[in-house]
Amino acid sequence: QVRLVESGGGSVQAGGSLRLSCAASGYTYGNSYMNWGWFRQPPGEAREGVATINPSIGSAYYADSVKGRFTISQDNAKNTLYLEMNSLKPEDTAMYYCAARRALLYELATTPSAYNDWGQGTQVTVSS
Repeated sequence: QVRLVESGGGSVQAGGSLRLSCAASGYTYGNSYMNWGWFRQPPGEAREGVATINPSIGSAYYADSVKGRFTISQDNAKNTLYLEMNSLKPEDTAMYYCAARRALLYELATTPSAYNDWGQGTQVTVSS
């Protein structure tokens, strides 16, 4: 099992930026093929995929709503996953979660139900 701890959330005005971090422990990057992802859940709505990554093949997925504004990345040395969020909009307001799953080499899962390990979440609030 992977332990995931998110940080970096906060309140910003529309057009602003935030960088979310997710520190992973109990697992070392490179030991297995993995998918890592960021998901979000607005109040009263279902959890949705924001961005996911398969570092082994350098493949990434972005939801249409965040393409061109958000960037997912990971730092092997620090065992940390990042989500750089620019040009934030009020509709980006949500609890953001990072997640992990073991995968086959060429797999990249994009839906929450495919992920096994979850962090506790970090709140992002964007005001207009």
